[in-house]
Amino acid sequence: MVTQTPAIAATRRSGGGRQALRLLMLIAILAVVLYPLIWMIGTSFKSQEEIVNNIGLLPERFTPGNYTNGWTNFDVNFGRFFFNSALVSLLTVIGNAVSCLLAAYAFARLRFKFRGIWFAIMIGTLLLPGHVLIVPQYILFRTFDMVGGPWPYLPLVVPQFLATEAFFVFLMVQFMRGIPRELDEAAKIDGASSYGVFYHVILPLSRPALVTTAIFSFIWTWNDFFRQLVYLSDLDDYTVPVALTLFIDSTSQSAVGPMFAMSVLSLLPVFLFFVAFQRMLVEGINTSGLKG
Repeated sequence: MVTQTPAIAATRRSGGGRQALRLLMLIAILAVVLYPLIWMIGTSFKSQEEIVNNIGLLPERFTPGNYTNGWTNFDVNFGRFFFNSALVSLLTVIGNAVSCLLAAYAFARLRFKFRGIWFAIMIGTLLLPGHVLIVPQYILFRTFDMVGGPWPYLPLVVPQFLATEAFFVFLMVQFMRGIPRELDEAAKIDGASSYGVFYHVILPLSRPALVTTAIFSFIWTWNDFFRQLVYLSDLDDYTVPVALTLFIDSTSQSAVGPMFAMSVLSLLPVFLFFVAFQRMLVEGINTSGLKG
């Protein structure tokens, strides 16, 4: 029978104490992070009067009618807003994935004049806040008669097909720089052109970076409020973030309960999208040169 010395026993006790302390810290951080979400879910089941008088997490009397009232509160069914957000988000994901991948391939693999200068200019655009660009962009789209009309989402979608998201271009460039150039040379020896190298070598190996771009594009577009508020003016064209502001009316009674109910529903697509591709997201970040 092996006996433990006092030093070994003390070391094990101290190790267990550190693990317990680490676990308590993680639980505390999790509680802080989840508190707003739990409060919002609980508030979505409160009546209008209880929302004002009860600041607790759980309602004293459940009011599930907030969900039905919020869904049918406007002349347009709230499902229409979900469809609009899904359409804009899907087109944005496709646009960013295609255009940023092509631009990244050019910067990472092709040789052309002033490549370094153009890449530096592209990185410099990351320093510009989006609110600074919104006025000249609006004037540009207004000049081309793309604001309003039968296709109101063009100002929100067209730029994504032109590789305007420098962050995603940079992410993919960093990823492609980690792909051995020997694969390109082997493909060229077999007779592949630059397009063949891209299609048969770079594209299959860039799946993690593409998935990362798709996830972030979907989440950012689904939660975008300012740009969609600027370009969308008709009720039928509103997306979910813009439609949520309709519950707050400064001239009459605000429907706060239905607003929280629809806010909870608006989180579900983002949550499900993230859960479905969580493993690929972590893999893409780890292999794209963005390690912490």
